[in-house]
Amino acid sequence: MTRAAPDADASRPPSLMVGVDLGGTKIEAAALDATGRVQARRRIASPRGDYDATIRALAGLIAAVEDEAGAHGTIGIAIPGSISPRTGLIQNANSVWLNGRPLHADLETALDRPVRLANDANCFAISEAVDGAAAGARIVFGVIIGTGCGGGIVIDGRVVDGPRGIGGEWGHNPLPWTDATEHPGPQCWCGRRGCMETWVSGTGMAADHAQITGERATAEEVAERAAHGDEQARATLDRHASRLARGLAQMVNVLDPDVIVLGGGLSKLAHLYAQLPGRMAPWIFADNATVDVRPPRWGDASGVRGAAWLWR
Repeated sequence: MTRAAPDADASRPPSLMVGVDLGGTKIEAAALDATGRVQARRRIASPRGDYDATIRALAGLIAAVEDEAGAHGTIGIAIPGSISPRTGLIQNANSVWLNGRPLHADLETALDRPVRLANDANCFAISEAVDGAAAGARIVFGVIIGTGCGGGIVIDGRVVDGPRGIGGEWGHNPLPWTDATEHPGPQCWCGRRGCMETWVSGTGMAADHAQITGERATAEEVAERAAHGDEQARATLDRHASRLARGLAQMVNVLDPDVIVLGGGLSKLAHLYAQLPGRMAPWIFADNATVDVRPPRWGDASGVRGAAWLWR
């Protein structure tokens, strides 16, 4: 029998909320009090490719954080992909060993309490909308550009999802307004070609740099080389900014957000905040093409904070 989560009464905020960010390379957990202050925090490596080991790792990490905080709390988990409302199984996760598995049900069994799961980009967006870079904004588009590419939509403080569980999933739409050199685009793990993820993620930037220059380098190494005057690296950053701007402009034309917040590893690239608004403007279908693009307040912590806020 599943027992009720501590302080799960909707009439008041929980006294302790545990948020977990389940990533492809690391799992991070944090325990927050009702004001959002961190009471405990831990990080471990993800058991890549092993579903059962992932369940055990999550249960052990949550227990360790609760022991450190000295209390049991509600559990929210940010996951890659989403839960299919039709089947209850994980779909669209780039951590492909999770796809088609009943992660939600298995975690509730392992933890013996209710668990709330949401897409990691949705958790990022709600974190930044609640008390982060976009606090007070009505419509927020939170963008993840790291190993992959995702997005989350928050309107009036609530995540916008839908009957298929894919709200904000812009990373698997095609790059818009392509030129001849960008068609048909790189092969994506989802089975299609030319997805935004293949162009604007960190892995996408690295692949583009390798294809044009023949040099293998991570996105971070490309940015460092550009900062030291490497013209080929600068050209890679320029192509990346152009593609990111076009993709975001398309989302502005659909959502008309008050604020766009960038997250993930590439959100640390300072030139994006200077360049993106101007690069987006020609593609925005409005006489006022000004867009507010901001860095995250919470950075890498937004995933765990947003997951914890799922019980607010």
